[in-house]
Amino acid sequence: MLQRLPLALAFCLVAALAAGCDRKGEQAAPPVPKVVVAPVEQKDIEVASEWVGTTTGNVNAQIYPKISGYLVKQAYRDGSPVKTGDLLFEIDDRQYQQDYQEAKSQLARQQAILTKAQQDVRRYTPLAAEGAVSQMELDDAIQARAAGQASVEAAKAAAENARLNLEWTKVRSPIDGIAGIANAQVGNLVSPQTLLAEVSQLDPIKVNIQISEVEYLRFADRISAAVATGKPSEQAQLTLILADGSTYPEKGRFNVAGLDVATTTGTIELQGLFPNPKNVLRPGQFAKVRAPTDQLKGALLIPQRAVTDLQGVSQVAVVGDDDKVAIKRVKLGQKSGSDYVISEGLAPGERVIVEGVQKVRNGMLVQTEAAPVAAKPE
Repeated sequence: MLQRLPLALAFCLVAALAAGCDRKGEQAAPPVPKVVVAPVEQKDIEVASEWVGTTTGNVNAQIYPKISGYLVKQAYRDGSPVKTGDLLFEIDDRQYQQDYQEAKSQLARQQAILTKAQQDVRRYTPLAAEGAVSQMELDDAIQARAAGQASVEAAKAAAENARLNLEWTKVRSPIDGIAGIANAQVGNLVSPQTLLAEVSQLDPIKVNIQISEVEYLRFADRISAAVATGKPSEQAQLTLILADGSTYPEKGRFNVAGLDVATTTGTIELQGLFPNPKNVLRPGQFAKVRAPTDQLKGALLIPQRAVTDLQGVSQVAVVGDDDKVAIKRVKLGQKSGSDYVISEGLAPGERVIVEGVQKVRNGMLVQTEAAPVAAKPE
């Protein structure tokens, strides 16, 4: 009986060790990871392209004086709207007033000389016919009249030039627009080479963009239609995304396409027009220009964050009905907002991992949670 006791203890010890090993194995089993999944959507979409654009005034006028002189007045407030013909600057006109008066006096003098010559011709003509004066005297009178007429025309031109110089002492706006900050101050000596200010017509405002030749060919017909009609069509209207990420409320249209494609960059310049009634947009701003370029029927869409790139190969992690992961290679199409269009590799309704893709591998069992439905932008 005593000899059997150690054997029984040995069996108990082996059983206890086996049970402990089983519990240790259970504790060592890795937990099932949780991931967030989103379904592959299939729907008709409008694909848009984006380019970086630069705003510029619809008409930009650089204001230079036609004459030299001291600036005596700035008649507008920097940055204020002006109309065609509004006074912008005044140049000291005293010298030009004097020049104009002298030119008028010279004109009057030459007109008096011409009147005397005309009278001589009228008086000598009948006398020469009677032989009372010589033909030479009549010829001299006729020549004096012709010279007097030429002198009068020259004096008229000089007087008109003096009048224009006097008028140009008042520098006026050639267009409606916004007058910029003045480059010259009162008291400065200015000349025809002095840039006084700039006036830009901001409503509508232009946006210049550079697009590739391929993109241009994709919707050249719509650009031509918008340019021809002067109105944004439903297929070719432009949206402006400002530097702060906000969307400009006014829709734009294509205005003109550049003459040629740049051989160095393979791009062509396009110009869009946007209404700017409140003058919010100013020349020199950078903004994104978005335009619809294609219509896709029954496109397959997945969030961009579901796609990983491995040495140039695009992959997504798909969760099957058995909650196991399958890594699939996909072919990406165009972007649509925050989504990718999938050309190959997925089927409608499949679930792709959008969060937690870094912690899964092929064949792994996962716990899934549906991604929240994001509000779609208008």
